[in-house]
Amino acid sequence: MQTEPRNIKLLLMDCDGVLTDGRLYFGPNGEVMKSFHVRDGQGIVDWHRAGLVSGIISGRRSEGIVEARAKELGIRFVVTGSNNKVADLDHILDETGIPAEEAAFIGDDLGDIGLMKLVGLPVAVADAVEDVKAAASYVTKAKGGEAAVREVIDLLLAARLD
Repeated sequence: MQTEPRNIKLLLMDCDGVLTDGRLYFGPNGEVMKSFHVRDGQGIVDWHRAGLVSGIISGRRSEGIVEARAKELGIRFVVTGSNNKVADLDHILDETGIPAEEAAFIGDDLGDIGLMKLVGLPVAVADAVEDVKAAASYVTKAKGGEAAVREVIDLLLAARLD
C-alpha cells in the first residue's frame, strides 16, 4: 500500500536507530543514555503545529528516557518494550480513528517490517538493514539519529502544500 505523502496524518517511528543513532551509552552504575538530534525534535514540533499526530513504538524499554523526550516534544503515543508492534499500531489507529493508509512509520530493523507492511507510507532510515529498506516506499538520505525524522517530516509537510 502506497499513500500520497500529503494524505499522511499519523507519523509513527521506532526510537533506537531512528530517533537515535542506535548506540546505547551505559554509565558506571548501569544507567543508559541516548542521544537525540535537535532537528528531529524541531520537525516533530512542526508536525504537531500542523495539527498532525505522532507516536513512538519501540521494542526496547527506555527507563524513562524516551518518555521524557516524547513529553518534551508533545508526542501523543509512546510505547516502549513492545512485544507486538502490529498490535500497538492497531491500538493507536483505534484510538485516533486514523486509517492505516493515512499513517507512516519510520523503521530501521527487522522488528519493524510487520508494521511497515500495514501503513500507507513505510519509511526506512539510510542505515537500516537491507530487508527494512526493501519493505520501504521511501529511504531517507540521513542515517538514524542524524535528522532522518526531520527529513521525512519536511517531505510530508511540503507535500501538504502542493
